Amino acid sequence: MTDDVNHWTPEPHPVRSYRPAGPEPPPQLIMFPASNTPEPVLVTVGDIGCTATRVLTPSGAHPLAGTTWILTNQTTVSQRIPSYAIVLAVLLMLACLLGLLFLAVREEVIQGFVQVSVQGPDFYYATQVPISDRRQVLDTEQRVNYIRGLAARPAA
Repeated sequence: MTDDVNHWTPEPHPVRSYRPAGPEPPPQLIMFPASNTPEPVLVTVGDIGCTATRVLTPSGAHPLAGTTWILTNQTTVSQRIPSYAIVLAVLLMLACLLGLLFLAVREEVIQGFVQVSVQGPDFYYATQVPISDRRQVLDTEQRVNYIRGLAARPAA
């Protein structure tokens, strides 16, 4: 036998940067080569960002002028008896029948999303904003209306 022993040494793995799955957030500033001045993002809806003149999506930046914005509310609203009302009704039913009034308590549950679509001369992009409260629907509608106002402004 020989004293040659095969020593295994692991090869170094290349360093890989970790990027979570899903769309990238829009950049907060965009530089234009002609002016070299940053243009701030004025409003975001989902993963769509808007400056005064551009629409920023994960697929790229596009001009805001001439875009059409569509908002589709795809939420469902249901009512249910909360668990605390059932517990109180059972406990107080034994003491007096007034405990059954707790079964009249209802709470509203909202589930779903609002889909926001933007269509321009050379692109189309849609995003879904998850909704769990009525105020979120109103906020998303107001954001889209603000962007529609930016898109309708004449070019300076």
